[in-house]
Order: sequence, then structure tokens, then C-alpha cells
Amino acid sequence: MLLETGEKASIRLRKVAAGHPKMGHKYFGTDGIRGRANGVITPELALKVGQATGLVFRRGEHRHRVVIGKDTRLSGYMIETALVAGFTSVGMDVLLLGPMPTPSVAMLTRSMRADLGVMISASHNPFDDNGIKLFGPDGYKLSDEAERDIERLIESDLTKRLAGSRDLGRARRIDGVHDRYIEFAKRTLPRNLSLEGLRIVIDCANGAAYRVAPGALWELGADVVPMGVEPDGFNINHECGSTAPEAFCRKIREMRADVGIALDGDADRVLIADERGHLIDGDQVLAVIAESWRDDRRLAKPGIVATVMSNLGLERHLRALGLDLVRTPVGDRYVLEHMREHGYNVGGEQSGHIILSDYATTGDGFVAALQVLAVVQKQGKPVSQVCHRFDALPQVLKNVRYKSGKPLQHAKVRSAIASAEKRLNGQGRLLVRPSGTEPVIRVMGEGDDKAMIEEIVDGIVDALTAHAV
Repeated sequence: MLLETGEKASIRLRKVAAGHPKMGHKYFGTDGIRGRANGVITPELALKVGQATGLVFRRGEHRHRVVIGKDTRLSGYMIETALVAGFTSVGMDVLLLGPMPTPSVAMLTRSMRADLGVMISASHNPFDDNGIKLFGPDGYKLSDEAERDIERLIESDLTKRLAGSRDLGRARRIDGVHDRYIEFAKRTLPRNLSLEGLRIVIDCANGAAYRVAPGALWELGADVVPMGVEPDGFNINHECGSTAPEAFCRKIREMRADVGIALDGDADRVLIADERGHLIDGDQVLAVIAESWRDDRRLAKPGIVATVMSNLGLERHLRALGLDLVRTPVGDRYVLEHMREHGYNVGGEQSGHIILSDYATTGDGFVAALQVLAVVQKQGKPVSQVCHRFDALPQVLKNVRYKSGKPLQHAKVRSAIASAEKRLNGQGRLLVRPSGTEPVIRVMGEGDDKAMIEEIVDGIVDALTAHAV
């Protein structure tokens, strides 16, 4: 059950979460296969994934190829080697990229005309997790149907489907891929735009972008202060990057920088911080890009796509600009799906996962940051002014843990939700949904009157707590 009330409350109902198996799937979550390295993600599983995926994407008689990138986790070596064995055993050639951002793997899959792209990463998770993300030849994540086909093969005996001795694949490392991505990122900006005069703190989370992001900023003329650029296999996302920005914010103030950019482990999401070290969330970033692209007539449609978690203040701000905010369930997969189905070219999440489909087939934190920097340079104002487009409405979020059963179906819980809807009377939003990752009900309310929103959320939490058995 997913319930939203208030302004523009109609959304599709789904219950899934990145990193956890989707309904009908044994291995795939909304962002590939993810889990503890040598626990869930074993060499045996990676080998089978390589074989099964290679067989699904062997289409035609041409020489097939797959590109594989990774972040900086220690377990990446183990998983990469097992995947290479799997792909080559079914006759696919493998091109190894080394540590590269997730969006660059999707981009290189297309530009190198590969049949398949693979990113070994658990994104913002700690180092002891890892994952396998798969991209089709178009650079987009795989369809549910393709994932089901792969899972069926993983569970089957593939001995008789392996390549013959003369048809085995080859593997080699590719040089120059960092330069390719840097050039791609720079080309998302006008040719005459320079970042000269900007001092930028860039925190790469000791992850996949530790070489390319500082390099691109330097080539664009910025005064670069790098952080999180010394990966050792264990320190990815550890007290750094977008998931732990405290030191990053201190560095901005210490260096008297103009702006800060914090990426996560695979660089598909971003946090921006202003010259005071104050964080700017993804909703404000979406507002900056949406207004800039509207003014430049670059929006494919008069609106953007976000999730049910985006603040109502963003929706009202966009409406005042003549733009719509279309909401989807939580997860970049659903944002991108709606963008592709309905022709939008800007979308994202409050968490900083920004998708600009003119440039990329998945979220690209660094390219999104460059779009913000372009507006900063164009307007010549401090980041604190450029990136404050609206006042966020008070938002209250509480979680209720339950042991078993379906507490949302209890009559008194439903009555509490109905009473809250009536009290809101269209002057805010109420979101009540089960977590896809743990036995928790999430209750979120927002509106102009914070005291009323707190009372409404507390009332539903009390009803849930009484029946969370």
C-alpha cells in the first residue's frame, strides 16, 4: 500500500526498494543485484550472472562485447574477475574500464557500441557491500523481462550452453576512458563557459569519480580543492561524500570556497553546498535546472519528474513558473521510467539523484552539478542566492516498526488516516507507505502549519503503534 493525499496526489502504487529483490525476482532489486560481498555477492553468483547475462544478450552472429566498470571497493577485484570468467566462457569479449562513475559506464556502453554494460558498485553503501548493475546496449538499465530471463538462467545448468574452445571471449583493459568521460562532461556546458574565479571543494567519497571529477573541474578553469580522492578499498563513503557531508561542509568554510560538490560512491547522486557550507538538497537543484532550462527553451515538456518525497514547496514554485511537477514512487528507476514514457528530460529525487536525459541514461551527479555551476557563473551571484529558489514547507517524517501482519489494513489505522486527510483539507500532503527494505511503515506529512502536521503524523503513528503486531 502506498497512500498520498493532498495536492496532485495521484500516483502509481508500488512497493519495492533498491538493493532488495523486487516482487517476482530472486536476485534483482530496483538497482541491480546488491548485498554483502562474499555473503550475497559471491564469486559463484558473479560467474553465473556473467554467463546468464551474456547468453541473454547474445543476439546475432557478430562478435559480442561487454564493458565493465567498478568503484573502489576491495571486493571489486573479486567480482570483476568472476564476471570476466562468466562472460568470456559464453563467448563475449570484455573491455575493462577500471574505477569509473556509473553514468560513464552507461555512456561508454553506447559510445563503444557494446552489447552490454556492467557497473560493479553498491553506490552509497559501506565498503563491505557490493553490487552488479547491468545496462543494455542503449545505456539504460534492463527491463523486468530481461532480468527475469537472466534469473531463470542463473538457476539453470548452463554447461551445455558454454562457448566452444575456439569461441571463447577475450578480455583487455581500455586506456583513456577517464579522458572520454571528462570530455563528455565538459561538453554538457556551453563551449565558452569557464569556471575561472570559482573555488570548488569536490568530495568524491573515495569512490568511482576520484580521478575524473577533479580533473574535469580543473580543465574548466576552477580552483579545485579535492577531498575523498585517496581510495584504499575500505574507505569508500566512510565519513565522506554525499552520505556524510560534515567534513565536506567544514572544508568549504575553512578554504573560503564558493561552492562544494559531494558525490556518492559511484557518482550517480550529488549534494551541493553553498559558500557558507550549508547543504542544498536535490529539490532546490531540480528547481535551479528546471528554471534555467525553461529560460533557454531546453525543457522537452513544461515540467519535470520527481518522487512523492519531493517537498510541496518545489511543486508550488514550479507551478508559479508555469511548470508541472509529476510525482512517481520513490526510486530513480520510476523517475526515469516516467520520463521515457512521457517525454520529460529533467527528473530526480530529493536525495540528489538527478537525471538529465539529454545527456545521460541514468543519474549523473557530476553533470547535474555542472548545470548548477553554469547558472552560478551566468548570474554572477553567490551560490546561497542562486540555489535558494523556494522555502521548503515543514515536513515531518516518522517510522513505525512492526513485527508481523499488515497494520495499514487495521480499521482504526485507516480511520486515523481518513481523519488526517479531512483535517488537511488539501492544504498539504500526507504519505503513508511501507518501507521496501525493512518492516517499517513510513509516515510523512507536510504543510504550511508545522504544529498541525506534527499532530496529524503523531495521530497516525499512535494508531499504527497500537496495532504494529
